[in-house]
Amino acid sequence: MRIDDPLDFEGEDDPLLTVRRPAKRKKVIGLDDLLQDYFDSGKDELKASAAKSKGRPKGDNSDDEDKKIREKEIDFCKFVDECEEKAKVMDPGEDVPQWGQRVFGCQKLPSILGGTGVEKCQLLQSFGGDEQLGFDLEIEQGEAFLEGMLMNGWLMKLVALYGSVEDSIASWALTALLYSSNKKLQDSASEFWDSLLSLNEDDKPSVNFGYFPSYSILKDAVLNYGYLHDAPWSKTCTSEIAVADGPPQNITAWLRVVSACCKIRKLHSVFSPSEAEDVLVIVISLFLDRRLEGLPLILGDCLNSLISYFNTSEWESSCLMVAESISKRVNMDLNCLRIVDCITGTNDRSKFLRSQLALQLLKNSFGLKVVNVERILKSVTSINVKEKECSFFMLYVHIVLMDNLLFSSDAFRNKIAIIDAWRNFLRNCSTQIGCTDWRFYASKVRNKASYLLQGAMLKRPAGSGSIPAN
Repeated sequence: MRIDDPLDFEGEDDPLLTVRRPAKRKKVIGLDDLLQDYFDSGKDELKASAAKSKGRPKGDNSDDEDKKIREKEIDFCKFVDECEEKAKVMDPGEDVPQWGQRVFGCQKLPSILGGTGVEKCQLLQSFGGDEQLGFDLEIEQGEAFLEGMLMNGWLMKLVALYGSVEDSIASWALTALLYSSNKKLQDSASEFWDSLLSLNEDDKPSVNFGYFPSYSILKDAVLNYGYLHDAPWSKTCTSEIAVADGPPQNITAWLRVVSACCKIRKLHSVFSPSEAEDVLVIVISLFLDRRLEGLPLILGDCLNSLISYFNTSEWESSCLMVAESISKRVNMDLNCLRIVDCITGTNDRSKFLRSQLALQLLKNSFGLKVVNVERILKSVTSINVKEKECSFFMLYVHIVLMDNLLFSSDAFRNKIAIIDAWRNFLRNCSTQIGCTDWRFYASKVRNKASYLLQGAMLKRPAGSGSIPAN
C-alpha cells in the first residue's frame, strides 16, 4: 500500500449525508386537458372583454354608457325623493310646534312715574326740620333719601316703630315695585309690601295703613309690561312708543304683590270676583311664555293664592268663566296640555278648575255649542285609529284632555257607563295600534293609552270599596 493511496474509510459513503431519493415521475397532462380546463374556468371571456376594452378607441360608445349611468342616477334620486315624501306623511314632526305662546309684546313707559307727592310726606319733612340730625335734607333729595332707606331696610324699621305708614310713602313704594329698573330697589319694595300685607295671629296687620294696591293699578302695570290682552297671544311688537320687547323684569314683583293681596281678603277685598277672574286668567296665561320658565314656584304660589281668594259661593261660577276665557285664547295643540298641566294643586278647587279647562277645550275642539260630556266622549271614541287619515297628534291631545275631564275631579266617578266606554276606547287604542305603525304620534298614542288605561282601572267610584270590573 502506497502512501498516496486513500484510506479504507475514505471510500465509504458519509452516513450523515442524506441519501438522494429517486425523483417522482410527473403525470403527463395532454394539451386537450389544458384547453378543457381553460374554457371551463371562463378566463377566455374575461381576457376577451379586457382585450376588447383595451383595443377600443377612446370615446367610442362612452356616450351610451354615460347616458345609462345618468339614467340610473335620476331613477335613484326619484326613489329617494319618494321615500322622503312618504316619511314626511308618516312623521310630520317638524310641522308640529312645541308648546309656548308669546304672552308679552311691547313694553311701554307708564304715565304715573312722576308726581307721586312723596317729597311732601311728613317723614321727610321731619328729617328736614330736625336740627339734631346734623344735616339739612333738600326737597329735591327726598326721593333719593327714601330709596336709600328702603334698600337699607331702615324705612320698614321706622314704619314699624311708628306703627303706621303714610299713603304717599306706600304709593311711592308700590310704584317702585312695579316700575323701577333698579333690581335692588325693586326687591326692597317687594319686601316692604310683603311686610305691610302680612297678618299676625289675630288676622290683623302689624302696621296701620289705609292705602292698598288696586285692580286698576295692577292691571295697568301688566298692560304696560306688554301683556297681550287680546286673543290669541301672538302679536308682535309694532308700537312706536315701545321701550323694550321681551319678558318684563318687574313681573316677579308683580306676582308677589298679587299673591300677597289675595291673602288679606279677611282684612280688605282688593279684587271683586270678576276682577279676580281676570287676574287669574292673566296668571294662568303666563305659564305659556317659555321666557318665564324660571319662575315656577312664584307662578304656582300666585296661582294657588288666586284660586283660594274666591268664596265658596263664588268659586263654581268664576271657575267656569275662567275656563271659558282660557279655552278661547289657547291653541288646540301642546299649549292646551301645558295649560292643564300647570294646574298642579291637589285641593278640590284646583282639580275642579283642571277638569273644567279640559271640558271647555274639548268643547271648542269639536265645535259643540252645548257642554255635554256624553257627546264629547262619543266624539272622541268615534275616532278610528285604523284609518289612514287619522290624526294621531290630535287624538293624543284629546285623550289627555278627556282623562283630565273624567278623573281630575269626582264629578264623573260614579257614572259607570261613561267610565266603561272610556276604558274600552283606551284598550282599543293600546291594542289596535301596532308596534310597526310609524305614523306620527301613533306610538305615543299607544303608550299613553296603555298608561291611562292602567290608571283608569285603579280609580274607584266615589264611595266604592273595590275596583269595578269591566
